[in-house]
Amino acid sequence: MWIFYAIGSALFAALTAITAKIGITNVESNLGTAIRTFVVLIIATGIVISTKTFQQIPNISTKSWVFLIISGIMTGLSWLCYFKALQLGETTKVVTIDKFSLIFVLILSALILKEGINLKMFIASILITIGTILMIL
Repeated sequence: MWIFYAIGSALFAALTAITAKIGITNVESNLGTAIRTFVVLIIATGIVISTKTFQQIPNISTKSWVFLIISGIMTGLSWLCYFKALQLGETTKVVTIDKFSLIFVLILSALILKEGINLKMFIASILITIGTILMIL
């Protein structure tokens, strides 16, 4: 089931890039990010209310709060950089470099989460890096 959500994420990310590029025409990138964030907040809050998952808030551990807040900060910084890059650069090049985050995830998950890297992942990472370079040149 996770694969359908992952494919949905990829599809919506592609649509996000296209609609954001169109939307930030003549709009300051930080303002565009704020508008996007506000819409995401409304949608996420609506889902939490409609599914009644807000009742789980008291059960969230301090560790989870801290890391969710840090993750939110990282998301905000990522979006601010992404929108500025979209405003200044070509959409396909910006998105290609943005998706290079997979390589950073691979490295950081090995260092921080102690997740393994096997030969297949290493080779795929090299191919992704080469592909990224070819896409932006």
